[in-house]
Amino acid sequence: MAQSVEQGARVRVSVCYALPGAAWQRALELPAGSTVRDAIAASGFAAEHPGVDPYAHGIAVFGALRGPGHVLESGERVDILRPLTFDPMESRRRRARHKAAAAAKKAAAD
Repeated sequence: MAQSVEQGARVRVSVCYALPGAAWQRALELPAGSTVRDAIAASGFAAEHPGVDPYAHGIAVFGALRGPGHVLESGERVDILRPLTFDPMESRRRRARHKAAAAAKKAAAD
């Protein structure tokens, strides 16, 4: 933790892990200067999710990728990311086909 932090200062953060159909979340109050690593350790994530490496797929703070050493500010949310369950490129291809089919249907109706 940072050395230049005011004695006794605290930050309130949350640690979140989205599961299919549910979300795991812990609200924490930590010493100012605490890092993402500190928050994950204090959240009890390892005990709640044995065998899951919280760093395997990245960590985000409000959707922006951050490393374990990122110093947290009060109000921030730490998101433990999961692997993608679909291929983003395939999703884009499907949307493009759907859009093209809808446009063709509309043109045929006009």
